[in-house]
Amino acid sequence: MNPSQHPSGNRATAPASRPQDAARAARRDFETALREGLRREPRQIAPKFFYDQTGSALFDRICELPEYYPTRTEFAILRQHAGEMAECIGPRADLIEFGAGSLQKIRVLLGALREPARLVAIDISAEHLQAEAERLRAEHPALSVLAQAGDFSARLQLPGLSAGAVRRVGFFPGSSIGNFTPAEALAFLRRCAGWLAGGGLLVGVDLVKDPALLHAAYNDSAGVTAAFNLNLLARANRELGSDFDLAAFQHCAFYTPREQRVEMHLISARAQSAQVGGERFDFAEGQSLHTENSCKYTVAGFQALAHAAGLQPQAVWTDAQRLFSVHWLAAP
Repeated sequence: MNPSQHPSGNRATAPASRPQDAARAARRDFETALREGLRREPRQIAPKFFYDQTGSALFDRICELPEYYPTRTEFAILRQHAGEMAECIGPRADLIEFGAGSLQKIRVLLGALREPARLVAIDISAEHLQAEAERLRAEHPALSVLAQAGDFSARLQLPGLSAGAVRRVGFFPGSSIGNFTPAEALAFLRRCAGWLAGGGLLVGVDLVKDPALLHAAYNDSAGVTAAFNLNLLARANRELGSDFDLAAFQHCAFYTPREQRVEMHLISARAQSAQVGGERFDFAEGQSLHTENSCKYTVAGFQALAHAAGLQPQAVWTDAQRLFSVHWLAAP
């Protein structure tokens, strides 16, 4: 989707056909990716496809779980250091939030920023994003908010600087950069170095820690993460007319120390088959569909990755337990 430049007012509205066009394109991309992923060995699909409206709502619930430390820890870091982060960002910046979701964390920064020029909120879940953008506009009527449905992990075309803006600054909270492999993260950071030249990137990064904490965070006692993982198959049934038996798949998440990542899988509990787009796929008992990686970093390791991408690591903030980090990376 190539957004048109919105006028300076904050209530500019895209043509009515665009949400439907975006939804159709999203369904096509999902079907293509799922069929290609199921043809591979081992089977896998990118975690961005978790985030339809149901998946986004489930993820919001995950963020409130007692076992899931990243959200509350990052919020605490943002609240404690928002003033310092605002100094790094500077006045009259166009803010680009990647994976904006419910727009909760940007609210913390907005309270500390001086004269933010505009917020461009980017997320793959168009319907969820539009609803949250409307709420933010109501809370900040003087702020221009542009909701852009799109996939920032691949193709992305950003609007030009808004009137009065002096730089672009990216905001990528939530440790979502961990969903990329290190090679993919490097490629994304290189793109950021180009998109944000003259500004910078504020990014949340989950840290290497006790595997027991990680296991609890991705295998919560309420089963919300399991429902989030299984919603991928439920989405295929809803949107693509597939026939996955959700009761015949099990959520599995574990930490692999060598790769420093949590992996999430859907495991077939029995021999079965399911169709996607008219193509049938057989599953053996115990066969896996790999649905997500969540890579963890040391502070020094992530700074080295950012430096290799052409960004300049500067300030970094962590909590007292060093569970989580937020990095300011300047883009020369």
